[in-house]
Formats: sequence, structure tokens, C-alpha cells
Amino acid sequence: MRSSNPVFSRRGFSRDTGGYAGFDAQQAGTATNPYATNPYAADAVTGMPQAPARTHAMTMDDVVSRTAMTLGTVVLTAVISWIALPVDPANINKSYGIAIGAALIAMVLALVQSFKRTPVPALILAYSAFEGVFLGVISSATSTYIGTGVVIQAVLGTMCVFAAVLFAYKMRWIRVTRRFTGFVMAAAMGFMLLMVVNLLFSLFGGGDGLGFRSGGLGILFGIVGVILGACFLAMDFKQVEDGIAYGAPREESWLAAFGLTLTLVWIYLELLRLFQILSGDD
Repeated sequence: MRSSNPVFSRRGFSRDTGGYAGFDAQQAGTATNPYATNPYAADAVTGMPQAPARTHAMTMDDVVSRTAMTLGTVVLTAVISWIALPVDPANINKSYGIAIGAALIAMVLALVQSFKRTPVPALILAYSAFEGVFLGVISSATSTYIGTGVVIQAVLGTMCVFAAVLFAYKMRWIRVTRRFTGFVMAAAMGFMLLMVVNLLFSLFGGGDGLGFRSGGLGILFGIVGVILGACFLAMDFKQVEDGIAYGAPREESWLAAFGLTLTLVWIYLELLRLFQILSGDD
């Protein structure tokens, strides 16, 4: 089955339809393996490679190093924008304008990369840089109006969600199946649709629209958003493990890093909004 994540919808990333969220090496020679027809795929009977392993196949070290680069770029530009672009309460529209502009550029870059057949490291790092600017300004505004504690809580919360999902993934507590993937994608599409409708009502009707991002409903939808992010993390881990097991080219590790960065940014923003509401600022 092709990945539902446009970042991972490339050769080398395939999803098994019934196993736990961990790759069974004996599946490497089955029909779900996009590399089953090449000489480096595992033999269906022996489970051994049909030819010596490629020297340029993706490894976990590649994924970790690329992810460190993309996330490092996000953090670095976020810190720089926080310091260089302080939020002025008297001219808050300027700060929000910068944040929205950076977010739009990052979104365009992400879409361009998502529809490319091969990863472009410069494009991915550029996305990370503009995403960092957006996060830096938003976090600075949150710190100015609510307090730095909320930002710290969101950062620590994101780290905890990542660690918890990784632990559950390794313990085989999460079962990434076709049904799981379909449910998560349907829920995410519904969630995004409601957020868009809420935004439109907010723009044209004033206030907080339908109230999906404030008060009790805001807390509920914030929790749902974090849970969806955690589900996407599990799916990302599964895609990475499959890519490594199937012998994906080393450059595919950039796509893995890109996908993980997108998911972690989602989780951080949802937690930031959730903690804003819990602090009493809707």
C-alpha cells in the first residue's frame, strides 16, 4: 500500500497491511516490497539478500542525522527570529504579518517538495528555516502575552509525546495497519476541515468563529490534535523502518526527516495552543 503521507509516497516507502508497527524482515520479498524486483531485495524463502547489500542504502543513522539537521534548522531560526524580531505589543500586526508570511512560504516549499519525485535537501532546509521563523515569532508573542512558561511546556510536551510514541512503537503497542491509517487520515481531514471553517467564521464574523479553538471546545480539539499528531508519528516511524528494511536509497532519508519535522511542528503548535487555553488566554 502506498503511503498516505505525501512526503513518504515515494519508492522505498511501503506499508504492510497487518503487522505491528515494526518491520518483519520476512516480508521484504513479498509483493508489498517496492524493491522486491531488484537484486538487493531479500529472497522470499531464505530471507537473505539476493545480492550484496548496496553501499548507498538508507540507514537509521542517515535518518537521525538528517532529522537533526532539519530540526536543528527549525530551532536555530526560531531562536534567531525570537531575538531579532521581538514582538512589540504596540505594533503586534507587524509581528503577526511576518509570522504569516513565513508560514505561507514554508507551506509552499513543503507542497513543492511533497509533489517532487526525489528529495531536494536545499528545499527541505529552506522549509525548515521559514518554519522556524514562524514558530519563533509565534512563540515570542506567546511569551510576551502569557509567559515563557507556556512555550517551555509546549517544547517539553512535544518531546514527551515523541518519546512516548517511540517507546510504544518499539514495544509493539501500536498496530499500524491499513485500517489504522485510514482512520487517522479520515480523522485528520475532518479535523482540518473544521479548523478551516472555524477560521473562516473568525475572519468574517469576528471573535473566535465557532469556538473550536477556545474554551472547553478548544481544549477538546487541542487534545484531539495532539493525539492525531502522535498517530502520524507512529505512521512515520513505520515508514522509516520499512524504507530501511526495503533498501531505500540513502537520499530518501531526507524525506523521512522532512516528514518527522512536519509532524513534530504540528504537535508543538497544538500543544502551544492547548497550554494557552489552559493558562486562561483564549
